[in-house]
Amino acid sequence: MAIIATQHLMRTYGKGAARFTALHDVDLQIEAGEALAIVGKSGSGKSTLLHLLALLDQPTAGTVVLNGQDTHQLKTRQLNTLRSATFGFVFQQFFLNSKDTVYDNVVLPLKIAGAVGKARRERGLAALREVGLLDKAKNKATDLSGGQKQRVCIARALVNRPKIIFADEPTGNLDSVTGQMIEDLLFKLNREHGITLIIVTHDPDLAAKCDRQLQIRDGQLVGGERDKIA
Repeated sequence: MAIIATQHLMRTYGKGAARFTALHDVDLQIEAGEALAIVGKSGSGKSTLLHLLALLDQPTAGTVVLNGQDTHQLKTRQLNTLRSATFGFVFQQFFLNSKDTVYDNVVLPLKIAGAVGKARRERGLAALREVGLLDKAKNKATDLSGGQKQRVCIARALVNRPKIIFADEPTGNLDSVTGQMIEDLLFKLNREHGITLIIVTHDPDLAAKCDRQLQIRDGQLVGGERDKIA
């Protein structure tokens, strides 16, 4: 069963002569537990698609169905709750509070969700252990390397025990060795925990490691699915 499906998804910006269609009539299905790459050139619409799938933006037309539920029918508070409970996010930019500790950055989603006390601490430390940074829990985020910061972001994405992780160019700011480490960690979570992994990337090597690739050009899917080769 598809964990996410879209029907005639469209996103436009602007009005009148300035109107621009960033995404046009996209139908797709993403199965639970698969690793999917959305690939395309800059400006192709791949990040727009990710934002719609992740319920970070509203489509101009069409629907996003999550676990059989039409999300268009949900109110803002319901969407926020669903997004927090279901998704984790890893972006090219780290979006860490540099003045806070690593631990405080990781447990921020739990604070927003209202988790307190022992449960919050245990889940925060477990997420840091998963990414190999338990010994950095008390460090300031500003003191970490780029690869360590991205691992903190992955721990933060994991802390709410998501069913889906969205990763938007997750290795874009990293050197090749560090980037490979981050890729290995993401695919390990996909394999061992059954987390659905949706990656937006222009890196063909990263995309080739996914179960499927979806090519997007000028806001439209143009095929490009392939078997996993690595």
